[in-house]
Amino acid sequence: MRLMLLRHAKAEKAEPGMRDQARRLNDRGRHDAEAIGAYLARHDLIPDLVAVSVAERTRETWEHVATAFSAAPRTKFEERLYNAGGEAILTAIKGTASNVRTLLMIGHNPGLHDAARLLIASGDVEARERLNEGLPTSGLAVIDFAGADWRKLHPHGGRLERFVTPRSLAAADRV
Repeated sequence: MRLMLLRHAKAEKAEPGMRDQARRLNDRGRHDAEAIGAYLARHDLIPDLVAVSVAERTRETWEHVATAFSAAPRTKFEERLYNAGGEAILTAIKGTASNVRTLLMIGHNPGLHDAARLLIASGDVEARERLNEGLPTSGLAVIDFAGADWRKLHPHGGRLERFVTPRSLAAADRV
């Protein structure tokens, strides 16, 4: 099984009286989301299911990521992912149907970062250290699990397969 955790792209600052859920992406966020989408498509990281928080910035992140795929994967918008903590995200993941082999979850910090740290036990040491420092906007953690049933997922059962950010992608392009 493969879990991909994607923090929403860079969003505009909240205006006075604006609901947090209504914040939209800024120009950098739209560009970064498209770059992550292109990366996913180029590396054949195609989800069977995409679970997206109901906030505008997560929905818009997915819209820009999805443009990279020839056919948009099945998508569901989840109220419980908005402002969810690591344990709540783990519970949501465990509710995934067994026929889903690759799940992409788009949400918020600190919950996604906490969930990644909760689930990862192994993988590239340098990538794990970078992820431990934080999950920036448009940061993508790809975590692989040996099991075949999301319900049996347990803390520290995953291997960090890769961790990419718009900054790391830009640095790789310059090399």
